[in-house]
Amino acid sequence: MKDKYIIGITGGIGSGKSTIVDLLQQRGLPVYVADTEAKRLMNSNENIRTKIIEVFGEESYENNQLNRPFLAKQVFEDESKLEQLNRIVHPEVHKDFLNWASKQTSKSVLYEAAILIEQGRQDFCDAVILITAPKEERIKRVMKRDGVRKEEVLARMERQWSDDKKKSFANISIENNNLNKIQENVDKIVKYLKDNHFL
Repeated sequence: MKDKYIIGITGGIGSGKSTIVDLLQQRGLPVYVADTEAKRLMNSNENIRTKIIEVFGEESYENNQLNRPFLAKQVFEDESKLEQLNRIVHPEVHKDFLNWASKQTSKSVLYEAAILIEQGRQDFCDAVILITAPKEERIKRVMKRDGVRKEEVLARMERQWSDDKKKSFANISIENNNLNKIQENVDKIVKYLKDNHFL
């Protein structure tokens, strides 16, 4: 048996995967949240910092911290710049994840990333769990959570693959359309992991 199983968790913006991840962590499952760790590394990793300044300019950092509004504007307006940023950040996140995973004592570790499948990272996972929710429900959640207009949410959604496209790459899909049933969804995930000997 290999040293550790890697279980990918993904889902589009507003699918509610963060809530599910929190509940899985409460059950003692170690979860690496790629987006959170990427934000940390963009401030703490010298390699990332140097490359971001090379590509995007000195304005990328203010008072030794990432200038998020400046960078967000650049990548939002230019798809190629978003790809450049991803090429800088993602290899370092991957290294950080492997280092983190090596320190976990569990049989499996969970790797949560919004664009896991879009990046082809499903090949690196032993199984992929896809969290889905109806489009209108997702839009409402993100508007409420981030205080943004519907147009902004739709623009973000367009950058991600549709749930239908992702489903062919996932081992299990969880429909997260009712937040009152979220514990049931977590139970389903845990059952799937146990049934497949990942736990």
